[in-house]
Amino acid sequence: MPPIEVGPAGAVGAASARLARTAAGESSSGANGVTVSSEASAARATAPAASTAVEASAALDPGQIPVDTDRVELIRKAVQAGTYPVIPTQIADAMIAAQVLLWSHEG
Repeated sequence: MPPIEVGPAGAVGAASARLARTAAGESSSGANGVTVSSEASAARATAPAASTAVEASAALDPGQIPVDTDRVELIRKAVQAGTYPVIPTQIADAMIAAQVLLWSHEG
């Protein structure tokens, strides 16, 4: 298999002030010295974006989160009062069980 060659990567940095000015309505000079209005640049930039709209599917909507608000309030009050039992071994066991559960669903 032939090697895959990748060209040099451009530097990643802050947005160019020239780009911000041209988006605000000023004209700018292109690479070949031709002055381009920001309206023409904006029209070219937005034309492809308008035709590639993405619609969200209702099948991906997870719906309501199943939270027992009464239980949450009971635990919150117990923590505030200092009466919530914190047992390190039970916490560690639950963390290990959660990791094993995640591992079993990966493969």
